Amino acid sequence: MEGDFPRLKKNAEAFIGDVEGRTSDNLRRYAPTAVDQAKSALKALGYYKPDMGWTVEEGDGDEPARLILNITPGEPVRVISRVVEIRGAAESDSRFMRELPPNPAEGDVLDHGEYSALRDTLQARARRRGYFDGKFITHTLEVDPDAGTAAITLIYESGERYRLGAVTFSEGHYFETSLLQQFVTFEPGTPYHSDEVAQLSRDLSNSGYFSGVDVDAAPSSAVDGVIPVQVTLNQRERRSVSAGVGFSTDVGPRFRGNWREHWINPMGHSRGAETELSAPRQNLSTWYELPLDPPMTDLIRFTAGYQREDIENVESELFTLGQQWQHELDSGWLQVLSLTWEGERYNIGNDETGTSSLLLPGVGYSKIHANSALDPSRGYRLQLDIKGSHRAALSDVDILHVNALAKVLFTVAGNHRFLARGQFGAVATNRFEDVPPSLRFFAGGDQTVRGYGYETLSPENDNGIPVGGRYLMVGSAEYQYQFADRWRTAVFADHGNAVNDLFDPLASGVGIGLRWISPVGPLRLDIAKGLNPEFGGDWRLHFSMGPEL
Repeated sequence: MEGDFPRLKKNAEAFIGDVEGRTSDNLRRYAPTAVDQAKSALKALGYYKPDMGWTVEEGDGDEPARLILNITPGEPVRVISRVVEIRGAAESDSRFMRELPPNPAEGDVLDHGEYSALRDTLQARARRRGYFDGKFITHTLEVDPDAGTAAITLIYESGERYRLGAVTFSEGHYFETSLLQQFVTFEPGTPYHSDEVAQLSRDLSNSGYFSGVDVDAAPSSAVDGVIPVQVTLNQRERRSVSAGVGFSTDVGPRFRGNWREHWINPMGHSRGAETELSAPRQNLSTWYELPLDPPMTDLIRFTAGYQREDIENVESELFTLGQQWQHELDSGWLQVLSLTWEGERYNIGNDETGTSSLLLPGVGYSKIHANSALDPSRGYRLQLDIKGSHRAALSDVDILHVNALAKVLFTVAGNHRFLARGQFGAVATNRFEDVPPSLRFFAGGDQTVRGYGYETLSPENDNGIPVGGRYLMVGSAEYQYQFADRWRTAVFADHGNAVNDLFDPLASGVGIGLRWISPVGPLRLDIAKGLNPEFGGDWRLHFSMGPEL
């Protein structure tokens, strides 16, 4: 093809297809067809008057004959006008015309694919937003090849917008209808939008109550423009059990088990038990949950648990009883109000032993925004947890405990990912020696500062044993490059420590890593170098798994 027209060449090759293996005589007979196909390929991209010629190159020995098309594209057809007009009820629907495809625009080389995409977008948007009687009054693409001009005219008559009617549930679902109606986020008479119907289906599916959900909102069943919504539900098995094994360099091999009763009465109450077993940590917890309105986000949970830890000369046994009220605010933040009793027995390096009994009211706020739950390319996570105790309220020591976390992830040019993490924690008390290890801060390991042992970064007692700090300060920056499908390399730098004074020195670690995006989430393998030998920094291998945010 004469000139630099890679897109035209690629399109022509796609139209013509495979011509290998033909004899020279067959290629001569095929040549006129190939020319017509090439003309169609160029016309689709706005080149209506190409000059074309062809030759057949005879084969030589093992080399087959070749058909060669010589193409001079000529001047393209350009769009001189674009008229897109919406009539009917959609004319006053500001969202209908929002972010339409910008091409083909006036002055552009005509691309028939872009024109089709613009036309199809209008039709798809009409169906999505409930204009089921909509149709094109005019949809013309007038091309004058001699003048090299094209005029686009799209006039769409939307008709009236349909509305969603009352939601009814099929018989035999077992649950109280009042509970199911709390999953419905729209009122009867709400203008139709397919997202509303899809959201209802997702929320019911994610409830854990059903093995199948079918939401029928067919326009053909509408009466006077109102579409009744009929939901058919298939109840799932009441109980499920799951188990899994994992590994991280922080805790080594670990086993997880989960038993859940997804529903125990028509009000949708549920309960379950979980356990995690590893060499340094063993725990068992149970819970009972009551859905609130709306049940997708709001609930009350009662919990009880036992945990035993033996990590870096710190041994503890922790018993908990608690209650949580979870509520999603209008701003999108998830609020958790809690009241927990914690009883702990601990031994720190055989130098410090004690018991504690604390009644801890708390509040937590969190917000996660990501474009994918499993492997997002952009998003953020913000979290703040505050809890405290007072000796006047069934507690051994006055404590105010604060922990804040922020993560940000964004991707540039498809393959370049940047992940930043910051964490700050503080405990205020008038008797730090009475604060149990579970409420002190430790750093080091896969999730804080790589290049150091798990929870080895903290103030030490006179015998050099980490005892935990009043403050936690951690920051991390990571760059990832995707070099193959599901594979990324990474370089990172971590900086932080658990300290008793905000001006105490921090530890640093740097390293490289490999990421594999498995079907259950990212797996991370890192080689890190701790840059501060006085804090125990050295070469360390870190392996972990879990979401980036």
